[in-house]
Amino acid sequence: MDLQNFWDVYGNLVLTLGTNALLALSIWLTLACGMLAVANAAFMGIGAYTAALLTMKCGAPFALSLAAGIIMPALIAVIIGLPVIRLSGVYLAMATLAFGEVVRVFILNAESWTGGAMGLNGIPQYTQWWHVLLAVVLVLLALWRVRASKIGRAFDAIRGDETAASLMGVDVRTRKMQAFVAGAAIAGLAGALNAHLTFFISPGEFGFDKGVEILTMAILGGTGGLAGPILGAGIITVLPEALRGLADYRLMVNGVILVLIVLFLPQGIWDPARFKRWLVPKKAAHA
Repeated sequence: MDLQNFWDVYGNLVLTLGTNALLALSIWLTLACGMLAVANAAFMGIGAYTAALLTMKCGAPFALSLAAGIIMPALIAVIIGLPVIRLSGVYLAMATLAFGEVVRVFILNAESWTGGAMGLNGIPQYTQWWHVLLAVVLVLLALWRVRASKIGRAFDAIRGDETAASLMGVDVRTRKMQAFVAGAAIAGLAGALNAHLTFFISPGEFGFDKGVEILTMAILGGTGGLAGPILGAGIITVLPEALRGLADYRLMVNGVILVLIVLFLPQGIWDPARFKRWLVPKKAAHA
């Protein structure tokens, strides 16, 4: 199979992998700050509908639609973040899940704009491969810079012990808000790109199942570095396609593989600490 035939068959899968990588990075950012916030699917939906409606109803240029798809979920994250970031652990997860349900119900009821349960159909396919690649590269570079900066060190301190970080002078609420809003913006970007890739979006695509899938990508790949979410997104995206030949058993085998990875690699596949432990005996043997 030559490159053109490969792209004709698997091009959509490759681009979906890219948007899933953005989603995994969006939740990695909040996890890096010690927040179990699972509103990323809702933010993806807000970005998708905002961008698609601007394109279809207002005839806005693609660049403007993308920008709006980033800005709108970020603004909403600021509003809901003010009360929500006071919470932690399972309470934060429950609050953000509730927010996701509110977004889904709103989209269903705003039928005159969103199409309700029928969704939006006929969205122009403006998303090209280089749009997705550029978005992933820029987000990775931005997060890499953040991780190596004072903000990244503050995130690590908050994740380790929020009270101790506060005593050391870290503005915990501000840093949490920054992570929450930035994660929402990245998820919105993924939604806007995905909407102009698949022609069709509906509220069901951004519900609880999608939120769990995004969290799974990050946890499965590992949250110890930026490579983990990318790896997890690749596995979650490609594995169902790779198992297509198993027909009715595909979902079962898919689930078994994921369970085995979680059981035997609890810190995720990409775990720098585990890699160091593997290398230390080798170095000692050569000494």
